[in-house]
Amino acid sequence: MTAKGKTRRTVAQVLCGAVVATVAFATSPARAAEGDREAARGLGWRLTDTGTQVRFRGLAAVSRDAAWVAGSRGTVLRTSDGGRSWRNVSPPDAAGLEFRDVEAFDERRAVVLAIGEGEASRIYRTQDGGATWTESFRNPDPRAFYDCVTFFDSRHGLAMSDPVDGRFRILSTADGGRTWRVLPDTGMPEALPGEAGFAASGQCLVTSGPKDVWLATGGGAAGRVLHSGDRGLTWTAAESGLPAGEPARGVFGLAFRDRAHGIAVGGDYRAGQPSPVAAGVTRDGGHAWRPAGTPPPAYRSGVAWLPHSRSAALAVGPTGTDLTTDGGHTWRTIDPGSYDTVDCTRDFGCWASGEKGRVSRLEPRRE
Repeated sequence: MTAKGKTRRTVAQVLCGAVVATVAFATSPARAAEGDREAARGLGWRLTDTGTQVRFRGLAAVSRDAAWVAGSRGTVLRTSDGGRSWRNVSPPDAAGLEFRDVEAFDERRAVVLAIGEGEASRIYRTQDGGATWTESFRNPDPRAFYDCVTFFDSRHGLAMSDPVDGRFRILSTADGGRTWRVLPDTGMPEALPGEAGFAASGQCLVTSGPKDVWLATGGGAAGRVLHSGDRGLTWTAAESGLPAGEPARGVFGLAFRDRAHGIAVGGDYRAGQPSPVAAGVTRDGGHAWRPAGTPPPAYRSGVAWLPHSRSAALAVGPTGTDLTTDGGHTWRTIDPGSYDTVDCTRDFGCWASGEKGRVSRLEPRRE
């Protein structure tokens, strides 16, 4: 084994050892609780210095060393040294835009989404680490408001808009974001009155595998999750169990570790408002959802599975970070800091970002 391989293996063992131990104890509730406490003690966020106070709701983790964040005032930052330094790679003409999502294929190629009504919704693309950007889409329809973008692979991706003419609108690319087209809405179920997506964490539209994609909603009578198994051509809808009924309530973030097992997080994003059911789980690809038995204690906007784990995941929100080690059924708060979104990579790189320029990487806690 090379020195680099030994280093990576050591980092993986230190970072995830507590979580793996918890999963191993899962056959006994008492031992699971013991492992859960150990995991909470063993992991924590290391805050990096981004040099800015903007809010980063868009995050794309590339590796333990590399990540992209996108946020308010048209800001895009990139790191390649584990967060020790950040480079401002914002598109030069985007200062007035609100970036809410970024999808990165590697350290050089990324796509960012700006939200807003009409022409405020735009998509930019870079192939050179943000040195130059190309605007590849500008929304021509004043009725559309794009919330999230996602990719199946480096070529095929989708973006979603709040309902237009009673149905969510889906934008598609087959060339890595160079060009986009609106898909027909004949396979999209009708939206509920008041239903929309939440541009809170870049996780209202997520994929797993080459064709499966899920869309999170709120604001209507029920918080729903829509699923497509053919890259956005046809969709089915299921109630998530997360309360909605008001514009500020519903499902805000989704994460799938494969095409069957998923977690939904959300609640009511208004400060001080209760969110008694802030998470739900599915084992059948989103056809049926079950509320978490012990959910996060408050609204959560972002969620990610820990790498190489079948049962451990993180959820984040303005009041803290929670850990589950049983696939999303029970959650325990491990950090009180404010974050909007979270993302993990296969080499055990987990990142979180949020308000006031906050970007952190998950690390073993120092004694």
